[in-house]
Amino acid sequence: MTYLDYQATTPLAPEALAAMLPWLESGHANPHSSHRPGRAAAAAVEVAREQVAALLPPGGILPFTSGATEALNWAIKGVEGRTVTLVTEHAAVLDTVRALEAKGREVIILPVDGDGLIDLHSIREAITPGTALVEAMLVNNEIGVIQPVAEIAAIAHEAGALMLCDAVQGYGRIAIPEGCDLIALSAHKIHGPKGIGALWIRDGAQIAPLLHGGGQEKAGRSGTLSPALCAGFGVAAQLAADRFDADATHVAALWDAAVNALGDGWVINGSTDHRYRGNLNIRREGLDVNRLMSELRDIAFSAGSACASGSGRSSHVLRGIGLSDREARSSIRLGFGRYTQREDLIAAIHRIDEAARSQMAPV
Repeated sequence: MTYLDYQATTPLAPEALAAMLPWLESGHANPHSSHRPGRAAAAAVEVAREQVAALLPPGGILPFTSGATEALNWAIKGVEGRTVTLVTEHAAVLDTVRALEAKGREVIILPVDGDGLIDLHSIREAITPGTALVEAMLVNNEIGVIQPVAEIAAIAHEAGALMLCDAVQGYGRIAIPEGCDLIALSAHKIHGPKGIGALWIRDGAQIAPLLHGGGQEKAGRSGTLSPALCAGFGVAAQLAADRFDADATHVAALWDAAVNALGDGWVINGSTDHRYRGNLNIRREGLDVNRLMSELRDIAFSAGSACASGSGRSSHVLRGIGLSDREARSSIRLGFGRYTQREDLIAAIHRIDEAARSQMAPV
């Protein structure tokens, strides 16, 4: 199996697994208990917190969550008032703001251009005084486009709003911009375990709790933490920091090899200049993606359409950059990273290209 779906999840780093095993095997104490085993578990949690925070700006607290979906829900629901976001954001953001809009919150969802980028003039016009929260994704999960988060944050602050950054796809891969007040993270996108994330909260930023029932975590987040998951997240973050330059160089080389291996007829979706290069979202006129995936079951990649998850709708991100429904349904996403071998990637792309061409061949 050739795995090319790094935006969906990344392979667990062996070092992260090794860090987790002692806590799964024998370190069963509750980290919120005051006895010695509990204190040992709590110490492991704090070590992990420091490791994760090392890739974030100084001057904030870092409560762990069950994942980025909880972190984003917490940040959005914890700040009352007018909210501005982008049409290409993750469903964890868009579904949340729309649910709040149905209850009376004023929500502005801004369009992006054909490259997937927000126009700073339009966002300046939208972020008027009285706006409470502005949210933007650092690296788009579908097309890899990098938004100008620092500039957006500066505009938000001019209007007195807090800036929330969904950094799930960017954390550990590119530098986190300055100026954010809230940053949502997820461990399993950086070779850590599933089931744990975090919400970084700048000192002085106030948000209401999302969960009630003990307030065990920082900023009042309730729920018993898993030392195993925390340890895995921490080591994955430490690895991301240690390998930051090496991983970036490897991904850039993979991108160049992948683009060069593409045959004629493929179009890259989204900006190629302002982009995390571990994401290659491409389309081909008339491509039957379901047939392609069925014929290439030993290559794990993603359809460029939400219909792959059973919704029946084409990707809102691809439609958000101006693609037709047909074009969105003719798109695929290839995601690669640290453990991807160049020869495996090129071989997979050649097979994808060959299978796609065979669909167009006259019968």
